[in-house]
Amino acid sequence: MFAAVFGIAVSGIQAHLIRVEVDVSNGLPVFDVVGLPTAAVRESRERVRSAVKNSGFEFPLQRITVNLAPADIKKDGSGLDLAIAMGILAATGQCPESRLQGLVFAGELSLEGVLRPIPGILAMAVSLANTGKSLIVPPENWEEAALIEEIHSKTAYDLFSLVQAIKGESSFIQPVSEKDINPREDHNIIDFSAIHGQLQAKRSLEIAAAGGHNLLMIGPPGSGKTLLAKAYAGILPPLSRSESLEVTQLYSIAGLLGHSGQLITHRPFRKPHHSATAIGILGGGRDMKPGELVLANHGVLFLDELPEFSRGVLESLRQPLEDRELTVTRQKGSVKYPARLSIIASMNPCQCGWYGDAKRSCSCTPKQVEAYRGRVSGPLLDRFDLHVEVPRVDFDELHSKMQGETSEVVKERVLAARERQWSRLGKTRTNAEMTAEETQEFCALDDKGEQLLRSVFARQHLSARGHDRILRVARTIADLEGTQGIKRSHLAEALQYRTLDQRVGL
Repeated sequence: MFAAVFGIAVSGIQAHLIRVEVDVSNGLPVFDVVGLPTAAVRESRERVRSAVKNSGFEFPLQRITVNLAPADIKKDGSGLDLAIAMGILAATGQCPESRLQGLVFAGELSLEGVLRPIPGILAMAVSLANTGKSLIVPPENWEEAALIEEIHSKTAYDLFSLVQAIKGESSFIQPVSEKDINPREDHNIIDFSAIHGQLQAKRSLEIAAAGGHNLLMIGPPGSGKTLLAKAYAGILPPLSRSESLEVTQLYSIAGLLGHSGQLITHRPFRKPHHSATAIGILGGGRDMKPGELVLANHGVLFLDELPEFSRGVLESLRQPLEDRELTVTRQKGSVKYPARLSIIASMNPCQCGWYGDAKRSCSCTPKQVEAYRGRVSGPLLDRFDLHVEVPRVDFDELHSKMQGETSEVVKERVLAARERQWSRLGKTRTNAEMTAEETQEFCALDDKGEQLLRSVFARQHLSARGHDRILRVARTIADLEGTQGIKRSHLAEALQYRTLDQRVGL
C-alpha cells in the first residue's frame, strides 16, 4: 500500500515543499523515516504512532517506510508530523488519498492527536502563494497563514476532526480573529521633544534615519546616548508591504511572532546586551535560527557600550554590514539571511568615561585610553557613516522650558527624504545601499565641492569606502533639504561627521 501527500519545511527564510511518500508492506513492525531527517523528525515516529491510535484510527502493525523527498534537503523540527500521519492514514485506506490532492500539511501532533503550533508558518504560506494549494495548519497558526490572501488556509483542532473535514463529514473550523490586538506595540519609545540639548546628535540621527546610515555616538556617561537611540526608533518610517512580510517571516521562523496573526508594521529595534555571543548576534546554533543582526532586518541594531562587546562579535559584523546579507555556515548546512539594517552604536571616550570632558578629569593613562579605543578596529569604524560627539548636558539645558521638535515632525521629513530615494533607487532602497556606480551617478559634485572633498581626502587619509560614504551622507542631507544636486554646504556637513575619528584619535 502506497500513498503520497505534501508537507512543507523551512530552511533559513525559504520554505520547501516536501513530498511525503509512505509505503506500508508486510513484514515485521518497523517504522523508518528516510530522506535526510534530523533527530527531531525521527522522533515524530513515536508522536505519530500515539496520535493515530489515540484519535480512533488503526495504526498498521506492518513495515512502514516514510520517504521525505527531495532527499538532499535536510528536514528539521516537528512540522512534518501531520503530513506523515496523513500519509499513513491514506496508505491504509482510512482517509481517501484523492481528497488530499492540493493540500499541504504543516503542524506538530501531540500524543492524543491535537494539532500544535510550529514556527515559520508565514514563510510556508508565502512559498505556496499562487500555487493553487491549500495549507492545513494548527488553529494557533491559522491567523498567521491567513495573512497571505493568495492561498486558502484551513485548520482543525485534532487529527480526527481534520480527517472528518477532509472526507466532507464535517467542516473546517475558523478560529476567532484577534487582529484587533497589537502585541508588538512599543510604548517605551522616547519622543525627540523630551530630550534637552544635543542638537547635533539629533540632527545626525535624522540623517541616519533618512538614509539608512550607520551611526556611532561617543560621549561621557549620562550624556544621553541611550536616550537618543531610543528616540531614534520613533522617527523611522513604517515598513512597506514587502518589508513587513520579510520581517514577519524572520520573527515567525525565530518563534518570536506569537499567534496574533498580525504583520509587523514598525521597523525592528534590537538592543542586545554586550555579553551576547557571536551565535546570539549572527545566529546559527543547532536550529540555525536567526540572531539579533538578522532580526533587525529593515530596522536598527543598537549596540550600547560598543567596546564591551567581544572582539570576535564586532569583527563578525564587518561582512554583513558591507554585503547587506549574512550567510551562516555550520556543520549541518548553510543558510542565507537578509541583513538590510542600520547600526546605531554608542561608546565612552575611555574606560573611566571622562576623557576630554571639560568638567571632570580622566583617570586613565594614555595607554589605557588607546587600548580601550583599540577594541573597535579601524575597518569596523570605517563602516560607520556618521561619527558624532555627545557632550554632557549642562544645568540650563536640562531645565530649559523650550520645547524641541516632536518625533512626528522629524519623521515627516525622514519619510519625504526616503520617498525621494525610492523614486531614484527603487522602492525600499536607501542611500546607504547605493552601489559604487550609483554613488558616482547620483552623488556628483560641482567644482567647489570636489575641491573641498579632495583637500579633506588628502589631509585625513580617507579610504575609498569612507570617500563613498561621505558622498552618500551628503546625498541624504540634500534629500532632506529637497534639492536635486549636492551643494557645498551639504558636503561640508557630511564631512564634519567624519572628522570625529581625527579629533578624538579613534
